Amino acid sequence: MGDPKGFVKIKRQESGYRPVEERIRDYGEVEMQLPDDARIQQASRCMDCGVPFCHWSCPVENIMPEFQDKVYKREWEEAYAILQETNNFPEFTGRVCPALCEPSCVLSINSEPVTIRQNELAIIEKAFQLGLVKPEPPEKRTSKKVAVVGGGPAGLACADLLNKAGHSVVLYESEEHVGGYLRYGIPDFKLDKKIIERRVNILTEEGLVIKTGVKVGRDIETSKLADDYDALCICIGAREPRALSVEGNGLKGIHYAIEYLSQQNNIVSGKLIPKEELIIALDKNVIVIGGGDTGSDCVGTANRQGARSVTQIELLPKPPENRSENEPWPLWPKILKTSSSHEEGCVRLWNMQTTKIIGENGKVKKLLAEKVIWEKNAAGGMLMKEIPNSEIDLDADLILLAMGFVHVVHEGFVKELGLALDERGNIRIDGMNMTSRKGIFAAGDSHRGASLIVWAIQEGRKAAFAINEYLKNL
Repeated sequence: MGDPKGFVKIKRQESGYRPVEERIRDYGEVEMQLPDDARIQQASRCMDCGVPFCHWSCPVENIMPEFQDKVYKREWEEAYAILQETNNFPEFTGRVCPALCEPSCVLSINSEPVTIRQNELAIIEKAFQLGLVKPEPPEKRTSKKVAVVGGGPAGLACADLLNKAGHSVVLYESEEHVGGYLRYGIPDFKLDKKIIERRVNILTEEGLVIKTGVKVGRDIETSKLADDYDALCICIGAREPRALSVEGNGLKGIHYAIEYLSQQNNIVSGKLIPKEELIIALDKNVIVIGGGDTGSDCVGTANRQGARSVTQIELLPKPPENRSENEPWPLWPKILKTSSSHEEGCVRLWNMQTTKIIGENGKVKKLLAEKVIWEKNAAGGMLMKEIPNSEIDLDADLILLAMGFVHVVHEGFVKELGLALDERGNIRIDGMNMTSRKGIFAAGDSHRGASLIVWAIQEGRKAAFAINEYLKNL
């Protein structure tokens, strides 16, 4: 440990955001970076505690104390070497991970945790700056061929490790570019897409073959894919959106969040969208249904498009501002999160259930909602009850559904392969990530259900190790 008293002498310092009045005028990343000296001070706050619960709570099992000690000593190359052992893409997680590690930091017991996520981002960006991140193709190739379907974080992580192991890997992506939700779901003001391209260029220089605009089952026969490769890994995500089943849900002006966010990301990238297909919030009263990160991204995007008003409604109760007794350290606490997008302007309503949508001339005009309360039943579960005479109406010109996804899309690829599904409707796998068909594996949201990017990376890595073992025994 570089400075045994660092956590006593130095207070937590966030990187901070660009000023609101500046950032809502563009789609540049909102989070800033600290100077090296300040970052080194933040790394010095790590206690190098005997049992690093930060490591325990991290899906990819980052080795936090070790890489933060190297940052403190300005040994950036060593810090990068430690970081890349566990995480293929720290430049992604360093920007958009909710930092599951930080509430488990020992300092969280009675103080503010180490800025682990931001320290991680500083390491990988310094590594790129110093030219440490270079293509490292395998020295020799095996005779095995692997197909990975889906170019999101799980597919990229899986394909990356299998390629590094020397197998001939082809990654198939149905969209024009790889990245999955990283590219099409997360706005540029949180993750500039040049960051994705920077990494993809390295992967291709290492010999990974990426074929975009190829939809399995349409552009290439599913059976041919299964027959032509020694192993196949499915990383297509969970893209079946949760529907809003109320009267008026078919009116014009109601869109799923992913449709709205992906279109804006395409616009930022320079793609022209036909006027009749544009989903634009300019001078509109926008309602976002869903209180999670995706809903927050819709809020930030609507503000940048010039919305007249933005209201975000959530069915669940407002979380507490501090850790509750039911979620003691080192568990992840469900506490109130106020994102940079919320700071830019948004009314947030909790315990609200949408009851009806009213239209005029076929277009959305108002949203009706009622107040609900949540009570525990005899079994300890939570039951929702409507509060009589609590209905409100909200002006609405654009309604964005950010209520999450229910499971992997069944039609097409999954159905054609005849894969067994679990009770939630996702692809069933065994302990080695293999599906009900020999040689076909699954990773990420396609079997886990909609989750975090850091979990997708972990899933892709785990599947790659399993596939590598499988190929050794062929």
